[in-house]
Amino acid sequence: MKVHILLSTYNGERFLAEQIESIRKQTFQDWTLLIRDDGSSDGTRQIIRDYCLKDERIFFINPDDTLNLGVIQSFHTLLKYERADYYFFSDQDDIWLPHKLEIQLVAATACKVEKPLLVYTDLKVVGQDLAVMSESMIKTQSDHANTQLVQELTENTVTGGVAMINHALAELWTGREAHALLMHDWYLALVASAVGNLVYIDDPTELYRQHEANVLGARTLKKRIQNWIRPHVLFARYWKLIRDSQTQAKNLLALPLTATDRALVENFVTLMEVPFAERLKRLRTYGYRKNKGFHTLVFTSLILTKFAYKE
Repeated sequence: MKVHILLSTYNGERFLAEQIESIRKQTFQDWTLLIRDDGSSDGTRQIIRDYCLKDERIFFINPDDTLNLGVIQSFHTLLKYERADYYFFSDQDDIWLPHKLEIQLVAATACKVEKPLLVYTDLKVVGQDLAVMSESMIKTQSDHANTQLVQELTENTVTGGVAMINHALAELWTGREAHALLMHDWYLALVASAVGNLVYIDDPTELYRQHEANVLGARTLKKRIQNWIRPHVLFARYWKLIRDSQTQAKNLLALPLTATDRALVENFVTLMEVPFAERLKRLRTYGYRKNKGFHTLVFTSLILTKFAYKE
């Protein structure tokens, strides 16, 4: 069994060594860590070089290339670099708990290798100093974890740093042209739920560190307040999220979907192009929703009223 851990870095010198050490302390030890740096200007690249000398399982795949591709394309490059049976995505600033690889691989080996698979877990949200802010990111942020396509179309509960995919799923991203993606973790979760298995393990396997330089991060109270006091920005972001999720979902139409799932996706991606009565019918028929009741109310109200919607 060949296991690759894929780590994309960018100006991550503050926390990178801690994350690599947490990988080296895993109970499952038969892995290869592939690191691609996305154009760092701090000491990140030297940290990577040092660890390559320290541990023969660690490889710096672009030591002479400083091209900045962005997080999605950087991980895409890592995924294509060399074939493995299973691939784990890693962020540069978190901490993996010791059993992470082991429990996800146990879950993976219970599934058929030829079927696309994504296995993910819960996370503990922590501050810069690793003080726990939330024991369960899933319960705090999304109420429950998604495993079904209809859920993932409108809301992602898969965080890249706790995602593991098999080669069958990897091929569906690396071997095809794709419409613009919101994030690679969300897209891979969509594909897995559409033509394979999306599996959730209700056990935190990572300390998800929150700090001022997070690319995305958890939805904290501070972030929510910043949105609430600027409603025009909030609505613009909300509509952008809906549009982008529709564009991302169009990729699924190139896959061998069941008739039911094809109708589910086709009606979602064209939801804003039809009159009010048809939008209401589709919401009722297909059950497009968010994970929390209040968020579903907001989502449904906006879809029906087109409030602040711009063609």
